[in-house]
Amino acid sequence: MKKKTAAQSCLQNSALFSKWGLYRKGMDSEAIQLSFANHLEYSLSKDKYTATVRDLWHSLALAARDRMVERWIRTQQLCYKRDVKRVYYLSAEYLMGRALINNLISLGMYDETKHAMQELNLDLDELAEQELDAGLGNGGLGRLAACFMDSLAALQIPAYGYGIRYEFGIFDQVIRNLQQVELPDEWLKFGNPWEIERPERACIVRFYGRIEEHKMPDGRLVTKWLDTRDVVGVPHDTPIDGYGNETVNSLRLWAARASNEFDLGYFQEGDYLKAVEEKNISENISKVLYPSDHILEGQELRLQQQYFFVSCSIQDIVRRYLVKQDNFDAFPDKVAIQMNDTHPALAVPELMRILLDDYELSWEKAWDITSKTCAYTNHTLLSEAMEKWSVSLLGNLLPRHLMIIYEINRRFLRDVSVHYLGDTEKLARMSIIEETDEQKVRMANLAIVGSHSVNGVAALHTKLLREREFRDFDEMFPGKFNNKTNGITPRRWLLAANPDLARLISSKIGKDWAKDLNQIRKIEDFACDAAFQNKWMAIKRQNKERLANVTKELTGIIVDPDSIYDVHVKRIHEYKRQLLNILHIIVLWLEHKHNLNCEAPARTFFFGGKAAPGYYAAKKVIQLVCHVGELLNQDPDTSDKLKVVFLPNYRVTLAEQIIPATDVSEQISTAGFEASGTSNMKFALNGAITVGTLDGANVEMKEEIGEENIFIFGLTTEQVNERRANYNPYNYYARNPELKEAIDMIRGGFFSPEQPDLFASLIAPLLSHDPYFVLADFEGYRRCQADVGHLYSDQAAWTEKAIYNVARVGMFSSDRTIFEYNRDIWRATPQMVRRERRS
Repeated sequence: MKKKTAAQSCLQNSALFSKWGLYRKGMDSEAIQLSFANHLEYSLSKDKYTATVRDLWHSLALAARDRMVERWIRTQQLCYKRDVKRVYYLSAEYLMGRALINNLISLGMYDETKHAMQELNLDLDELAEQELDAGLGNGGLGRLAACFMDSLAALQIPAYGYGIRYEFGIFDQVIRNLQQVELPDEWLKFGNPWEIERPERACIVRFYGRIEEHKMPDGRLVTKWLDTRDVVGVPHDTPIDGYGNETVNSLRLWAARASNEFDLGYFQEGDYLKAVEEKNISENISKVLYPSDHILEGQELRLQQQYFFVSCSIQDIVRRYLVKQDNFDAFPDKVAIQMNDTHPALAVPELMRILLDDYELSWEKAWDITSKTCAYTNHTLLSEAMEKWSVSLLGNLLPRHLMIIYEINRRFLRDVSVHYLGDTEKLARMSIIEETDEQKVRMANLAIVGSHSVNGVAALHTKLLREREFRDFDEMFPGKFNNKTNGITPRRWLLAANPDLARLISSKIGKDWAKDLNQIRKIEDFACDAAFQNKWMAIKRQNKERLANVTKELTGIIVDPDSIYDVHVKRIHEYKRQLLNILHIIVLWLEHKHNLNCEAPARTFFFGGKAAPGYYAAKKVIQLVCHVGELLNQDPDTSDKLKVVFLPNYRVTLAEQIIPATDVSEQISTAGFEASGTSNMKFALNGAITVGTLDGANVEMKEEIGEENIFIFGLTTEQVNERRANYNPYNYYARNPELKEAIDMIRGGFFSPEQPDLFASLIAPLLSHDPYFVLADFEGYRRCQADVGHLYSDQAAWTEKAIYNVARVGMFSSDRTIFEYNRDIWRATPQMVRRERRS
């Protein structure tokens, strides 16, 4: 008879929990089992008869959190004791994904936990599948913030992440009738075992109201913000564990609550809706990520969200600073605020408001502190993504902040006018207030003026910011603009997502690459080693089989793991050119139809990504991909050679299944439109070969990985700009018969016979002005894809290049990015948290 484990015994005999104090921090199998069993019984009130699989996951998560909490407390105690400078990362998005496996790896207890669960006849991977993604982001911006939090802890930099605890994250996507349908993302419906609510640190956030100014006897002007509508921000803290060290930083997310949740008077009168009206209105602020801004109410709610989390965060930062300080002289030496894009740009006037109104500093002193403390990261080259808020909206919602913004702008324009005498056009371009029919506040200009550092996120992106979008500011503030090329954490994107490949790499070069990704270059020595290549290819084949199973489960489509897995997964946007990809697929299908004996390798084209609910053209692209796939996948002549799959509900967890299985990574945005991109880095780290344009970080990837190990095509940024004025896409359509046939099939309703004009809205602009140069780049893309097919036919040569991609991706670690931010912008001193002595 099999001997009972400690945890099994504990489930049946609670007296053994007297040993609980000894095992709460233990890292061995028995301690993990005891902790797991204790939480199941005492935290969840479940036993072996009533516990669900989700309960088991929840208990294990709590057991892992126990081992983080003590480190978490020691980290905070050390930071307070030494009064260190802290980094505060303000971001409207955090696309965290699942946490269990990542935390177990960071804690150094993954293998022991897996063994502990096996002794209980439980599968760790099955338990991990119960966790819902924390999808508090829309794409790269939020995932970057998550990688940065990981790297801040890994580098032992004292830091807080600040954001919003959205009740509903990015929507769940389903495909119905071959088109996207959005469902609410109820990521909190089963609770969140990782977070700890801190109601004692709640903050009051004010909206609306009126302004009164009084002149004091000493001549000072005192400003009061009165008759406001107040909302309470309640913080929820999540520990962020540093890989291979004892540091645990905090991600603090704010949830909105009413200052007066229940009006008993209305209730007693029978007006039950009115009794809870304030509660419902207030809690809308943290209800959903990015409410639609097509209507005024949606715009106001978005602005409320931005100010809500900024105000809570700045108040919290000031409170923490004043624990050790009695004036603000040292504030920039103790506080570094990094604004992740323009969503937190109100941090500038909010910090000014607190210093001016609450602590009565002079304008000059408050501005000196604010501008030395704040820094701004720009993430976009798209003019429509440069946030602007109407003056009327902002003035109604935040009247005091509009006053401060006006004064910032008045003083700034005075300096500009002195610097550039008589240049009224430059004054108009640089003004924080856009003087159009409807006055607007330019949030990027506000962030630039109020920051001591402004950075782009790839070398090309930063160059374009300095030479194009913000040239005037770069001229006036030499040295303020700098580049910090984005990166990804190798812990999640290789160690956790692709464990078999990680083990193979570690077997040859050791495990230190997970903390210093530059060391992964050592595997170049094995790129031509036949035995190593065979192991590499076997792992890739296993990963492809797993994705084939996931694909069948999600879509019912059966795909061939021996085919080329060509993957285009990212947010759906016209500039990312999923349309270019699908046009090529149709042309490739026609080639197969005309030559059924074609010997080219079989291909499976995977698409994935979400279109914003109000982005009509992007949703049409998804619909087109699904229609083309439905027809091609059922073609008896070609279905063994060509498949098209749209994987629904793309998110971090699905990415972790897709990326390790990918052969070809599609990074084909129009040159000059992508700020950086990080999926390109994740794919390369897992041995996929990039097909891409010279856009964003692709430029630096080509330099690092080698031109011979990446497939580059298309117009450069300079060529796009030169040709735009005289570009006639119809000429490309008319002189390329294969392209013309593909477009005509879409336009004529071949893929949508029940509604022939279904995709007319996609084709018409393509032929008339084609703003993203799809047709101009088509032939280059087609030749590039032909080269892919030829190379894939030689598996040894393909695998050699795949190994070089992994070996040379070391620069693109988020550890390197964060090191550079800290070296050049924040200047916080890393703190080594000592390991607790155990008797």
